[in-house]
Amino acid sequence: MKNNKIIILGGAGLVGQNLIYQLKNKGYSHIVVFDKHRENLAVLRKLQPDIIAEYADLAESGSWQDHFNEAETVIMLQAQISSMKEDDFLRNNVHSTSNALNAMRKYKVPYVILVSSSVIESVADDFYTHTKKQQEDLVVQSGLPYLVLRPTVMFGWFDRKHFGWLSRFMKKSPVFPIPGYHSCIRQPLYVADFCNIIINCIQTRVYGKIYNISGREKIDFIDIIREIKRATKSNILILRLPIKLFFGLLWMWSLVNKNPPFTTQQLTALIANDEFEVIDWPEIFQAPCTPFKEAIAETFTDPKHSKVILEF
Repeated sequence: MKNNKIIILGGAGLVGQNLIYQLKNKGYSHIVVFDKHRENLAVLRKLQPDIIAEYADLAESGSWQDHFNEAETVIMLQAQISSMKEDDFLRNNVHSTSNALNAMRKYKVPYVILVSSSVIESVADDFYTHTKKQQEDLVVQSGLPYLVLRPTVMFGWFDRKHFGWLSRFMKKSPVFPIPGYHSCIRQPLYVADFCNIIINCIQTRVYGKIYNISGREKIDFIDIIREIKRATKSNILILRLPIKLFFGLLWMWSLVNKNPPFTTQQLTALIANDEFEVIDWPEIFQAPCTPFKEAIAETFTDPKHSKVILEF
Protein backbone atom coordinates (compact mmCIF):
# COMPACT_ATOMS: atom_id res chain seq x y z
CA MET A 1 0.00 0.00 0.00
CA LYS A 2 2.80 2.42 0.82
CA ASN A 3 4.01 2.34 -2.78
CA ASN A 4 0.54 3.19 -4.12
CA LYS A 5 0.14 6.51 -5.91
CA ILE A 6 -1.35 9.28 -3.75
CA ILE A 7 -2.33 12.57 -5.39
CA ILE A 8 -2.77 15.65 -3.21
CA LEU A 9 -4.54 18.64 -4.76
CA GLY A 10 -3.66 21.98 -3.20
CA GLY A 11 -0.89 20.20 -1.33
CA ALA A 12 1.53 23.10 -0.80
CA GLY A 13 -0.49 24.72 2.00
CA LEU A 14 -0.94 24.09 5.71
CA VAL A 15 -2.52 20.63 5.59
CA GLY A 16 -0.58 19.42 2.57
CA GLN A 17 2.87 20.27 3.93
CA ASN A 18 2.10 18.58 7.24
CA LEU A 19 0.42 15.59 5.61
CA ILE A 20 3.33 14.93 3.26
CA TYR A 21 5.76 15.13 6.19
CA GLN A 22 3.77 12.51 8.08
CA LEU A 23 3.20 10.28 5.05
CA LYS A 24 6.93 10.24 4.34
CA ASN A 25 7.67 9.42 8.00
CA LYS A 26 5.29 6.45 7.74
CA GLY A 27 6.97 5.13 4.62
CA TYR A 28 4.69 6.36 1.83
CA SER A 29 6.82 7.05 -1.22
CA HIS A 30 4.68 7.71 -4.31
CA ILE A 31 3.24 11.17 -3.69
CA VAL A 32 2.17 13.64 -6.39
CA VAL A 33 1.20 17.23 -5.49
CA PHE A 34 -0.48 19.93 -7.55
CA ASP A 35 -0.78 23.52 -6.42
CA LYS A 36 -0.85 26.93 -8.10
CA HIS A 37 1.10 28.81 -5.43
CA ARG A 38 4.60 28.90 -6.87
CA GLU A 39 6.35 30.18 -3.75
CA ASN A 40 4.83 27.53 -1.50
CA LEU A 41 5.56 24.83 -4.08
CA ALA A 42 9.20 25.92 -3.94
CA VAL A 43 9.15 25.48 -0.15
CA LEU A 44 7.63 22.02 -0.54
CA ARG A 45 10.22 20.96 -3.12
CA LYS A 46 13.01 22.10 -0.82
CA LEU A 47 11.62 20.23 2.18
CA GLN A 48 10.52 17.14 0.24
CA PRO A 49 12.79 16.87 -2.83
CA ASP A 50 11.87 13.26 -3.63
CA ILE A 51 8.15 13.80 -4.33
CA ILE A 52 6.52 15.10 -7.50
CA ALA A 53 5.33 18.67 -6.88
CA GLU A 54 4.03 20.51 -9.94
CA TYR A 55 2.34 23.81 -10.68
CA ALA A 56 -1.25 23.54 -11.91
CA ASP A 57 -4.28 25.81 -11.93
CA LEU A 58 -6.95 23.22 -11.22
CA ALA A 59 -9.68 25.55 -12.44
CA GLU A 60 -8.23 25.05 -15.93
CA SER A 61 -8.18 21.72 -17.76
CA GLY A 62 -4.66 20.53 -18.51
CA SER A 63 -2.07 17.78 -18.58
CA TRP A 64 -2.20 17.55 -14.79
CA GLN A 65 -5.43 15.57 -15.14
CA ASP A 66 -3.58 12.68 -16.79
CA HIS A 67 -1.69 12.05 -13.56
CA PHE A 68 -4.85 10.48 -12.12
CA ASN A 69 -4.07 7.39 -14.17
CA GLU A 70 -3.23 4.57 -11.72
CA ALA A 71 -3.82 6.80 -8.67
CA GLU A 72 -5.09 4.82 -5.68
CA THR A 73 -6.05 7.79 -3.49
CA VAL A 74 -6.78 11.44 -4.23
CA ILE A 75 -6.87 13.94 -1.37
CA MET A 76 -8.62 17.20 -2.23
CA LEU A 77 -7.23 20.08 -0.16
CA GLN A 78 -7.55 22.91 -2.68
CA ALA A 79 -9.62 25.77 -1.29
CA GLN A 80 -10.06 29.52 -1.52
CA ILE A 81 -10.38 30.67 2.09
CA SER A 82 -10.03 34.43 1.96
CA SER A 83 -10.80 36.89 -0.82
CA MET A 84 -12.97 39.90 -1.56
CA LYS A 85 -14.07 38.40 -4.91
CA GLU A 86 -16.72 35.72 -5.32
CA ASP A 87 -15.09 34.53 -8.54
CA ASP A 88 -11.97 33.44 -6.63
CA PHE A 89 -14.09 31.12 -4.49
CA LEU A 90 -15.96 29.76 -7.50
CA ARG A 91 -12.75 29.04 -9.42
CA ASN A 92 -10.79 27.43 -6.61
CA ASN A 93 -13.54 25.66 -4.68
CA VAL A 94 -16.03 24.70 -7.40
CA HIS A 95 -14.48 24.76 -10.88
CA SER A 96 -11.27 23.10 -9.70
CA THR A 97 -13.29 20.33 -8.06
CA SER A 98 -15.36 19.74 -11.17
CA ASN A 99 -12.23 19.43 -13.35
CA ALA A 100 -10.56 17.05 -10.90
CA LEU A 101 -13.65 14.84 -10.60
CA ASN A 102 -13.93 14.60 -14.40
CA ALA A 103 -10.38 13.24 -14.55
CA MET A 104 -10.95 10.89 -11.61
CA ARG A 105 -14.00 9.41 -13.28
CA LYS A 106 -12.06 8.97 -16.52
CA TYR A 107 -9.35 6.97 -14.75
CA LYS A 108 -11.71 5.29 -12.25
CA VAL A 109 -9.89 6.49 -9.13
CA PRO A 110 -10.90 4.06 -6.35
CA TYR A 111 -10.79 6.43 -3.35
CA VAL A 112 -11.32 10.18 -2.87
CA ILE A 113 -10.96 12.16 0.36
CA LEU A 114 -12.40 15.68 0.34
CA VAL A 115 -11.23 18.01 3.07
CA SER A 116 -14.26 20.24 3.39
CA SER A 117 -14.98 22.61 6.30
CA SER A 118 -17.02 22.95 9.46
CA VAL A 119 -18.58 26.08 7.92
CA ILE A 120 -21.04 23.72 6.24
CA GLU A 121 -22.66 23.43 9.68
CA SER A 122 -22.21 27.13 10.46
CA VAL A 123 -24.65 30.04 10.42
CA ALA A 124 -22.14 31.88 8.24
CA ASP A 125 -23.54 33.26 4.97
CA ASP A 126 -20.58 34.11 2.77
CA PHE A 127 -18.75 33.15 -0.43
CA TYR A 128 -16.61 30.55 1.31
CA THR A 129 -19.56 28.76 2.90
CA HIS A 130 -21.62 28.76 -0.29
CA THR A 131 -18.84 27.36 -2.46
CA LYS A 132 -17.73 24.73 0.06
CA LYS A 133 -21.30 23.43 0.06
CA GLN A 134 -21.21 23.28 -3.73
CA GLN A 135 -17.87 21.49 -3.57
CA GLU A 136 -19.26 18.85 -1.21
CA ASP A 137 -22.30 18.30 -3.42
CA LEU A 138 -20.06 17.73 -6.45
CA VAL A 139 -18.03 15.07 -4.64
CA VAL A 140 -21.01 13.31 -3.06
CA GLN A 141 -22.81 13.15 -6.41
CA SER A 142 -19.70 12.19 -8.42
CA GLY A 143 -20.31 8.45 -8.37
CA LEU A 144 -16.80 7.92 -6.94
CA PRO A 145 -16.01 6.20 -3.61
CA TYR A 146 -15.63 9.28 -1.39
CA LEU A 147 -15.07 10.36 2.19
CA VAL A 148 -15.74 13.91 3.39
CA LEU A 149 -13.96 15.37 6.42
CA ARG A 150 -15.12 18.70 7.84
CA PRO A 151 -12.42 20.16 10.10
CA THR A 152 -12.75 23.29 12.20
CA VAL A 153 -10.10 26.00 11.89
CA MET A 154 -6.66 24.39 11.92
CA PHE A 155 -3.25 25.43 13.16
CA GLY A 156 0.24 23.98 13.26
CA TRP A 157 3.48 24.04 11.30
CA PHE A 158 3.33 26.02 8.03
CA ASP A 159 0.20 27.95 9.11
CA ARG A 160 0.16 31.15 7.07
CA LYS A 161 -3.48 32.25 7.36
CA HIS A 162 -4.67 31.56 10.88
CA PHE A 163 -2.58 31.30 14.04
CA GLY A 164 0.61 31.75 12.05
CA TRP A 165 -0.58 35.11 10.76
CA LEU A 166 -1.66 36.10 14.27
CA SER A 167 1.82 35.31 15.62
CA ARG A 168 3.48 37.34 12.87
CA PHE A 169 1.15 40.26 13.52
CA MET A 170 2.31 40.22 17.15
CA LYS A 171 5.86 40.82 15.97
CA LYS A 172 4.86 43.89 13.94
CA SER A 173 2.42 45.72 16.19
CA PRO A 174 2.51 46.85 19.84
CA VAL A 175 -1.27 46.30 20.13
CA PHE A 176 -3.43 43.29 19.25
CA PRO A 177 -7.10 44.26 18.75
CA ILE A 178 -9.86 41.81 19.74
CA PRO A 179 -13.37 42.31 18.31
CA GLY A 180 -16.08 42.87 20.91
CA TYR A 181 -16.41 42.37 24.64
CA HIS A 182 -18.15 38.99 24.67
CA SER A 183 -16.78 35.48 24.36
CA CYS A 184 -15.97 34.09 20.92
CA ILE A 185 -15.64 30.36 21.44
CA ARG A 186 -13.43 28.50 18.98
CA GLN A 187 -12.70 24.79 18.52
CA PRO A 188 -9.25 24.85 16.88
CA LEU A 189 -7.90 21.61 15.45
CA TYR A 190 -4.21 20.72 15.49
CA VAL A 191 -3.23 19.90 11.92
CA ALA A 192 -0.88 17.08 12.98
CA ASP A 193 -3.85 15.29 14.57
CA PHE A 194 -5.93 15.88 11.45
CA CYS A 195 -3.20 14.42 9.25
CA ASN A 196 -3.22 11.27 11.38
CA ILE A 197 -6.95 11.01 10.68
CA ILE A 198 -6.37 11.30 6.92
CA ILE A 199 -3.65 8.62 7.00
CA ASN A 200 -5.96 6.29 8.93
CA CYS A 201 -8.59 6.82 6.22
CA ILE A 202 -6.06 6.01 3.49
CA GLN A 203 -5.34 2.75 5.27
CA THR A 204 -8.89 1.72 6.22
CA ARG A 205 -10.64 3.04 3.07
CA VAL A 206 -13.77 4.17 4.87
CA TYR A 207 -16.07 5.68 2.24
CA GLY A 208 -19.57 7.03 1.68
CA LYS A 209 -19.52 9.02 4.94
CA ILE A 210 -19.19 12.61 6.15
CA TYR A 211 -17.45 13.32 9.46
CA ASN A 212 -17.31 16.58 11.43
CA ILE A 213 -13.77 16.80 12.82
CA SER A 214 -13.78 19.48 15.51
CA GLY A 215 -11.14 20.49 17.98
CA ARG A 216 -12.07 18.76 21.23
CA GLU A 217 -11.31 21.80 23.45
CA LYS A 218 -13.58 24.86 23.36
CA ILE A 219 -11.47 27.96 23.82
CA ASP A 220 -12.29 31.66 23.89
CA PHE A 221 -10.60 33.55 21.06
CA ILE A 222 -8.88 35.89 23.50
CA ASP A 223 -7.39 32.89 25.33
CA ILE A 224 -6.05 31.59 22.03
CA ILE A 225 -4.32 34.93 21.54
CA ARG A 226 -2.93 34.80 25.08
CA GLU A 227 -1.55 31.30 24.51
CA ILE A 228 0.13 32.32 21.26
CA LYS A 229 1.54 35.37 23.04
CA ARG A 230 2.95 33.13 25.78
CA ALA A 231 4.44 30.59 23.36
CA THR A 232 6.09 33.28 21.21
CA LYS A 233 7.16 35.36 24.24
CA SER A 234 5.49 38.44 22.79
CA ASN A 235 5.02 41.67 24.76
CA ILE A 236 2.03 42.83 22.73
CA LEU A 237 -0.89 44.58 24.46
CA ILE A 238 -4.23 42.81 23.90
CA LEU A 239 -6.99 45.40 23.45
CA ARG A 240 -10.73 44.82 22.98
CA LEU A 241 -12.48 47.04 20.43
CA PRO A 242 -16.19 47.55 19.69
CA ILE A 243 -17.42 45.29 16.89
CA LYS A 244 -18.50 48.21 14.67
CA LEU A 245 -15.11 49.89 14.99
CA PHE A 246 -13.31 46.61 14.24
CA PHE A 247 -15.56 46.02 11.23
CA GLY A 248 -14.85 49.52 9.93
CA LEU A 249 -11.10 49.06 10.28
CA LEU A 250 -11.27 45.80 8.32
CA TRP A 251 -13.33 47.47 5.62
CA MET A 252 -10.80 50.29 5.26
CA TRP A 253 -7.99 47.74 5.21
CA SER A 254 -9.67 45.96 2.29
CA LEU A 255 -9.55 49.18 0.29
CA VAL A 256 -5.75 49.17 0.29
CA ASN A 257 -5.12 45.41 0.46
CA LYS A 258 -6.93 43.42 -2.24
CA ASN A 259 -6.07 40.12 -0.57
CA PRO A 260 -6.44 40.79 3.17
CA PRO A 261 -5.72 37.90 5.56
CA PHE A 262 -8.87 38.70 7.55
CA THR A 263 -12.07 40.05 6.00
CA THR A 264 -15.38 41.44 7.21
CA GLN A 265 -17.04 38.17 6.17
CA GLN A 266 -14.63 36.25 8.38
CA LEU A 267 -15.30 38.65 11.26
CA THR A 268 -19.01 37.93 10.94
CA ALA A 269 -18.27 34.20 11.07
CA LEU A 270 -16.00 34.66 14.10
CA ILE A 271 -18.57 36.48 16.23
CA ALA A 272 -21.38 34.10 15.21
CA ASN A 273 -20.14 31.86 18.05
CA ASP A 274 -20.93 28.60 16.28
CA GLU A 275 -20.59 25.39 18.27
CA PHE A 276 -19.67 22.34 16.22
CA GLU A 277 -20.33 18.67 16.84
CA VAL A 278 -17.55 16.87 18.69
CA ILE A 279 -17.29 13.20 17.80
CA ASP A 280 -14.90 10.67 19.30
CA TRP A 281 -12.46 10.91 16.41
CA PRO A 282 -9.47 9.69 18.44
CA GLU A 283 -11.29 6.36 18.81
CA ILE A 284 -12.92 6.28 15.36
CA PHE A 285 -9.69 6.98 13.47
CA GLN A 286 -7.15 5.75 16.03
CA ALA A 287 -5.61 9.22 16.03
CA PRO A 288 -4.42 10.70 19.35
CA CYS A 289 -5.64 14.17 20.33
CA THR A 290 -2.85 16.58 21.30
CA PRO A 291 -3.78 18.96 24.18
CA PHE A 292 -4.15 22.54 22.93
CA LYS A 293 -1.32 24.06 24.97
CA GLU A 294 1.04 21.27 23.92
CA ALA A 295 0.04 21.72 20.27
CA ILE A 296 0.64 25.48 20.44
CA ALA A 297 4.08 24.88 21.93
CA GLU A 298 4.95 22.41 19.15
CA THR A 299 3.69 24.87 16.54
CA PHE A 300 5.77 27.84 17.64
CA THR A 301 8.86 26.34 19.28
CA ASP A 302 9.93 23.50 16.96
CA PRO A 303 13.51 24.45 16.00
CA LYS A 304 13.07 23.57 12.32
CA HIS A 305 9.46 23.72 11.16
CA SER A 306 8.33 26.73 13.18
CA LYS A 307 10.79 28.83 11.19
CA VAL A 308 9.25 27.93 7.82
CA ILE A 309 6.75 30.56 6.69
CA LEU A 310 4.54 30.04 3.66
CA GLU A 311 3.32 32.90 1.52
CA PHE A 312 -0.22 34.15 2.09
